[in-house]
Amino acid sequence: MRRTLIRLVPALLVFAALGFTVQQDEETLLRRRAEKLHDKLIAVDTHTDTALELIKPGVDASKVQASFPRLRSGRVDCCFYPVFVEQGPLDEATELRVFEETLARMEAVRAYIAARPKEAAVALTADDIVRNKRRHRLSLVLGLENAYPIGRDLSRLQVFYDLGARIITLSHNYDNDVCDASRYPQRTWGGLSPFGRELVREMNRLGVLVDCSHASTETLYDCLSLSTAPVICSHSCVYAIKDHPRNLTDDEIRAIAAKGGVVQVTTGRWALSWLPNEQVDIGTFCDHVEYIRRLVGVEYVGVGTDFDGGGGMKGLEDASKMKDITVELLRRGWTDRELECFWGGNLLRVFRAVENAREH
Repeated sequence: MRRTLIRLVPALLVFAALGFTVQQDEETLLRRRAEKLHDKLIAVDTHTDTALELIKPGVDASKVQASFPRLRSGRVDCCFYPVFVEQGPLDEATELRVFEETLARMEAVRAYIAARPKEAAVALTADDIVRNKRRHRLSLVLGLENAYPIGRDLSRLQVFYDLGARIITLSHNYDNDVCDASRYPQRTWGGLSPFGRELVREMNRLGVLVDCSHASTETLYDCLSLSTAPVICSHSCVYAIKDHPRNLTDDEIRAIAAKGGVVQVTTGRWALSWLPNEQVDIGTFCDHVEYIRRLVGVEYVGVGTDFDGGGGMKGLEDASKMKDITVELLRRGWTDRELECFWGGNLLRVFRAVENAREH
């Protein structure tokens, strides 16, 4: 018996090695397929807080999650670079000061991009994103995270639009002059304020994406009812998986899809899971993506990482790992068409719908 076992050991080792080799080969094939897919699809990340990181004096870009080199390494073609604005007092003097500071920051972001014309360019339209892909240039879409610097002055929207802003996240964590936020219990307006309604109409007229991440449920439904164009949530997750107030219920996801919008799944543990950090990975992120696909269809889901603002998890520490999402979804049986929708097709469709709805 002992002699038989001794003879079997080498054979078992060979079989184990063969199994490991097959597994390795499958992984290699998935990665090759992912690379080829990214050659033709357009990959879009609809939310980062990277813009303000890059314009800090003496910044080390190698430590920024969604820097240009990391985006290129991860095969991302377009990244949204909104200027994040902290909430402050709702008085005219403060809002004027914040408006002027935000303009200066946006000008600094534009200058940073303009100084690197071979690497990247500001994208003002969906067609710009497509053209930049063909020219091997990264597209950056500018905007605001929090409409706070607009205050109650509608003319400020035009100023931001002229600087290239094509998306505005209506609120952050507190109610402002525009709407109620999801994490603020006071519910100042019960949804959009009267001024907020004017702002949404003006965003429609100009062709600016209405972003309801951070907004309360009432605000979201007001926007869906009022807007003449689809509405997006640029960085949100599924409430049914993690019951966080920033996440979206099934009914909210269905309503966004019915309007033709898209839910861009974010990557921070805070939105993905109650599990410890070390247990939250790309698989957890893809569970949220697949939940939305099953609920409303692949045409209504994408990705908005929130890199440099709380985004990232095990296996997706920065933008250089983004193509690993493709590998995981391929492993789960996603088709090329589904991946093209997820990565950028859905967002480009919404972007064009917003452009087509504007006043000419």
